[in-house]
Order: sequence, then structure tokens, then C-alpha cells
Amino acid sequence: MSSFNQLGLSQAMVANLSQLGFTQPTPIQAQALPPTLSGKDVIAMAQTGSGKTAAFGIGLIEKLNPRHFAVQGLVLCPTRELADQVAKALRELARAQANVKVLTLCGGVAIGPQIGSLSHGAHIVVGTPGRIQDHLRKGTLTLESLRTLVLDEADRMLDMGFQDAVEDIIAQVPARRQTLMFSATWPDSIRTLSERYQSTPVDIRVEAHEEKPDIRETFYEIEPGRQADALAAVVSDLQPTSCIAFCTTKQQCDELAADLESRGFSALALHGDLEQKDRDSVLVRFGNQSCAILVATDVAARGLDIKALPLVVNVEPARDPEVHTHRVGRTGRAGETGNAVTFCTPSQGHKISRLESQRDQRVQWGDAQALLATPDKPVKPSMRTLCISGGRKDKVRPGDVLGALTGEAGLPGKLIGKIDLFDFQCFVAVDRSVAAEALERLENGRIKGRKMRVRYA
Repeated sequence: MSSFNQLGLSQAMVANLSQLGFTQPTPIQAQALPPTLSGKDVIAMAQTGSGKTAAFGIGLIEKLNPRHFAVQGLVLCPTRELADQVAKALRELARAQANVKVLTLCGGVAIGPQIGSLSHGAHIVVGTPGRIQDHLRKGTLTLESLRTLVLDEADRMLDMGFQDAVEDIIAQVPARRQTLMFSATWPDSIRTLSERYQSTPVDIRVEAHEEKPDIRETFYEIEPGRQADALAAVVSDLQPTSCIAFCTTKQQCDELAADLESRGFSALALHGDLEQKDRDSVLVRFGNQSCAILVATDVAARGLDIKALPLVVNVEPARDPEVHTHRVGRTGRAGETGNAVTFCTPSQGHKISRLESQRDQRVQWGDAQALLATPDKPVKPSMRTLCISGGRKDKVRPGDVLGALTGEAGLPGKLIGKIDLFDFQCFVAVDRSVAAEALERLENGRIKGRKMRVRYA
């Protein structure tokens, strides 16, 4: 589709888009606008910067009845910054109609002025889940006239722990509505949300042509007992933001992680002997980029959903070619380039021969001597994790934690990472550069009106 004229938009909207410099629809707009305008539910996979705000915003504005002064559109966003950005874009699009009011409702700022603004009415509300819940609970926001619900960056919203809040909000909107979901990735949690709350949605994926994974595989023959040296050398050489190192035994995981830690690397062990709370803590820290190296057994690493994984290392060859393929396939996803490295002692050569005969091609061997000469250069993780001694059972919500960190001229929302909520504790990832400040804010501030113990995880 080469022109907005072909979409059946009002002349006022076409003229406004032209003034705003929208010359032709982006791929996501061309695919999402027709079903959106015809009232269908849509689930779309699209990266930030692909023009998705206009993909749902044009439809939102076109279907409004400005004379009916009630909330007809609700857009949920994971952070205050994104909500502000979306609201600004919607106000520009709304110039095509007279007197359309777009209101932003986010945590981290006083609720009083928001209540005042709501009392004057609004057509579209853009906000973060926690603050929208607050207004619904107080009765200051009513959604019985809602026609369209949008979940923007739905995967990040779930990453930040907002699933319960999102489901609570959906339970309070009319059953007869249009639901639009936009997500950059496609984890099971997003599919489940769509199945539960959307009615036969039109499925749109802009990057549908999945390329063959771009993985560079290298094999090194090393002497027994040099695995820790070799792993430290590979990580020092490639400097990955995160890496999974696969081991055969639980003991090997513990010993290798301890060895790396003693050299200044950020490493954690993951295996079946860990208690659930320790396993949770390890997975949280690796998943939110507070730990660079996860040393794991195959069983422990099953089902891990790690989005970007630049490096996989087989500390020893996998027991069979299928397991090898499964391990290596964790890197080089979603258009990223991946590295896979396998160490092998002389007595384990037969496993590599089996792999070669199954693939019907030779593997690429690297120079082990040159590798082992690489000096240690630990990777500093980009984030640090804070552990708060309050969780679901204490009625703590992700929005409360986000508000405590970003409220009243606090930290910018973009420096706050994943928020993981458990029954009696909560983990929040913050950019390493502001970790000390974040710890101090949480120690001196209140969450849910209460003082809570906070420590580095």
C-alpha cells in the first residue's frame, strides 16, 4: 500500500497526516490499519521505531465520537516515558478532529491533579498499569464507554511484572470492545494473553521472514583441567553481554562459577540442587542482565526464555548431536549474530566425529594455544539487581516499585529494567551507574506507605 488515501480515512485525517510529514504507510501501518479501522482485534509484532503508534493511533482517532465526552480509548504502556511519547503522538494525530482530549495517567507524580483533569473528562487515556488501577479503584476513572483497548510494548509490560495489573484492568472494561496488542517479541506469555482476551485477532508480523540463524561456531581441543582458563579466555576475547556455559555435572557448574568469580567475572551456577528461592534469584539476575555468565546443566537450562544471548559455550561436548544443536540454537536469534564455542579434550574427540558425520561437514577448529594466552578481562554487567523484602502477599505491585524509584524527580524510567515479583520478595534491575542512588532511594523512601528492607541481590 503506497498511500494513506487508499485506507478510506477521513479527508481531515489524510490532510493532517500530510502536514505531519507522513508520506506513505510503514509496513506495520499498511498491515495493521485496515483490520484496526474495520474494528477487528489485532496482535502485531513490531519493533520500536516502526511507526506502530500511528498504526493504532489513526484508528483510535478516526473512530472517536468527540461529542461523547467519555473515555473511548485506553492505551497501556510499560513506562512513563513511553506513555508521554504515545500521548504526544496521539495529540498530533487528533488535530484531524475538533476538541479531542488525550490525558496521561502515570505513577511517580501526584495523583491529585490527575483526579482534577479526569473530572473534566477525556476521550483517550494513556497510562501505566499501576496508576490506571489506582484510578479505577478510587472510581475517578470509568471505562464503561471504552471501545478500544491498546497494549503497547506488551512484552516489556509483562517483563516488568505488570501481568496481574493488566488482567485486573481488562476485567473492568466492556466485553464488547476492540483489543489491539503490540509487542516486539513473541513469548508464550504474550500468546496466552492474546488467547485469553482477544477475539480471533488478525496476526501481523512485520519481520515474518525469519533468516537462518547467523551463528559462528568454533571448536578448541584443550588439555583436561583447562576448562575454566579456556572459558575465561573466550569471554575476555568476545566480551559478550551474556553467555550460557553448559556443563555435564552440578559439581562442575559450582566449581566453574566459583573459579570465574574468583577471577573477577560475574558468574552464577544453575542446576537441579538449588532451592527454589536461589534458582529464582539466579534466573532473575541472568535474565535482567545483572549477571554476565550462567554456568548451567542442560536440565536446569531447559525452558529458559533469554531474548538476546550473544554466546553459548559447551564446556565439554554435548552427549549427542541433538543436544549440541539445541544448546547452540539458543544464540543467533531474532536477526542477531551469535557465537558458539565448544571445548573438547583429546579423549572426547569421538563426540565431535559423531557430530561431523551427522552434519556431513567438518567443524571449524580454533587455535587453543592462542586462545589460552588471552589475558583475563571480565565483562561488567550493565545492570544491578536490588532485592526488596516485600512481594505479592504484601500487596506490592511493580508500579509501586517503579513509582518509588522514578517519582518526584527521581530516576529516569529508562534506567529501570525488569521487575520480578514473588510472594514475599521483589527484584528490580537498575542501570549499574545509578545502583547506589536507587538503593538509597528505596532505603529512605516508602513502598506502599511502608519502610521495606532493600539489599543488592
